[in-house]
Amino acid sequence: MMRIDVLSLFPEMFAPVLNASIPGRAQAAGLVEFNLINIRDYTENKHNKVDDRPFGGGPGMVMMCQPVWDAVLATEQLDPRPATRILLTPQGRRLDQQTVAELSQHDRLLLIAGHYEGIDERVIQELEPMELSIGDYVLSGGELPAMVLIDAIVRLLPGALGHEESAEQDSFSPIDRGQMLLDCPQYTRPREWRGREVPEILLSGDHAEVDRWRMEQRRMRTADRRPDLLEGNDTTAT
Repeated sequence: MMRIDVLSLFPEMFAPVLNASIPGRAQAAGLVEFNLINIRDYTENKHNKVDDRPFGGGPGMVMMCQPVWDAVLATEQLDPRPATRILLTPQGRRLDQQTVAELSQHDRLLLIAGHYEGIDERVIQELEPMELSIGDYVLSGGELPAMVLIDAIVRLLPGALGHEESAEQDSFSPIDRGQMLLDCPQYTRPREWRGREVPEILLSGDHAEVDRWRMEQRRMRTADRRPDLLEGNDTTAT
């Protein structure tokens, strides 16, 4: 079972996401365990203060070293398995499907969700976490990015999805020759809606032809919407 520890100032934000849909089912099936830690519980002052004004001036507040450091070390003692430390931050490298797949192979992850103007750089240097960003924009804190990362990882755990091939056919999942393609168009009942019909090939019952059509659609859609994913790859449909 994978264990995911989440350190946050607002752990109450996570329950609606972790207890629903695929993360919730994976947890109920014993595939993953979530452990939510409130960093405020590790402060050393009576007001549970976790932040202070930045040296050098400027707007906002900065999270202090001590609560973050103590929270990480105490949490890591809860399980003998070593934890892979991850800090969700706009300064991190951008998250992609390859990184998600690699992290899904770990037994234990420890996610640190910063807040305010960020975390004192000294504790980041001391902890040496993997720093990840979910995009080139700024959010109020690392909680939402942590949820995004958790969802992306959990759905790759064996048994988390209803069909073994579901994750393999997702957008950005590597296919032959290491290509990263977007997903193909998907259809369900009814066969006709507002004058739009389901492609006949999907009604043919010829699974080999359906597979070829879907692969062609994936390549065409990727070339149209994300040509950067095809750079240096052979895009001929097979």
